[in-house]
Amino acid sequence: MPRPHLGLLAALAAAYGIFAFSDRIDPYHLDVLVGIGINVILAVSLNLVNGYTGQFSLGHAGFMSVGAYLSAAVTMLLGPRLFGGDSSAWQQNSLFLAALMAGGLGAAVAGLLVGVPSLRLKGDYLALVTLGFGEIIRVIFQNFEPLGGALGLNGIPAYTNIFWVLAFAAFTVFTVACLVHSTYGRGFIATQDDEIAAEAIGLNTTRYKTVAFVVAAFFAGIAGGLYGHFKQTITPGGFDFNRSIEIVVMVILGGMGNTIGVILAAVLLTLLPEVLRPVAEYRMILYSLLLILLMIVRPQGLFNLRFWKTHH
Repeated sequence: MPRPHLGLLAALAAAYGIFAFSDRIDPYHLDVLVGIGINVILAVSLNLVNGYTGQFSLGHAGFMSVGAYLSAAVTMLLGPRLFGGDSSAWQQNSLFLAALMAGGLGAAVAGLLVGVPSLRLKGDYLALVTLGFGEIIRVIFQNFEPLGGALGLNGIPAYTNIFWVLAFAAFTVFTVACLVHSTYGRGFIATQDDEIAAEAIGLNTTRYKTVAFVVAAFFAGIAGGLYGHFKQTITPGGFDFNRSIEIVVMVILGGMGNTIGVILAAVLLTLLPEVLRPVAEYRMILYSLLLILLMIVRPQGLFNLRFWKTHH
């Protein structure tokens, strides 16, 4: 069996082991661990676009919101009709998995709708289009009363547990690793290295960028569904421009196109605000200063060490 498959099986086994003992873990630590897992999914999926294909997307939180709202709508509206007031754990897990898939596919469709016309653009222009998309989605949810409008959705079933989060984080890393080392991965890297040269040898760079964009959007939607069913409440403001910037910072800090570095950066940037909680009034100032310092000292990425880099 190939190594990535063995790694995935080992990660799933570890996730189940942690879940089996989760009742002994402090709820606060469990909350932080879930936050780390969700951020790993978001950062690794965005790294596929920003790191491996050399694009610059600023709308990842928009895809996350699509997944969060769609999956919550499935479990809140469809669940009671299917199972009534009483449902078994198996039925709940099946419904939750279906809801996550619906949220991921909805986000992927949104990624396709945004990607096809906009991925012919490059650099700053693409960043502006994806930024605009994220804001459009937020405003739509803010004014769509059936899904709570500006007040958001409350009372979402608490279906997310540590196993779901760690399992999907592992599956995200596995999928990105397999893609990058496949024929498509060669196309991603060729697009990143020199788009004009890639097109000159016959590669359809727009297709490669669109595939990366849709896959990244799918996993952002999954992350949104996990987030909504953990927090049990979502509002449009929770998926704003600042959220997208947080994810982009994880990718840049970890090292563009460096999956392990991005994972470590996601862990660090989830833990850092918690570590700074005792100095709450200065937390965001210290957090921002630390980020600036890290960017100055390690502009190529904090964890971008040679033996962690993917060989192109």
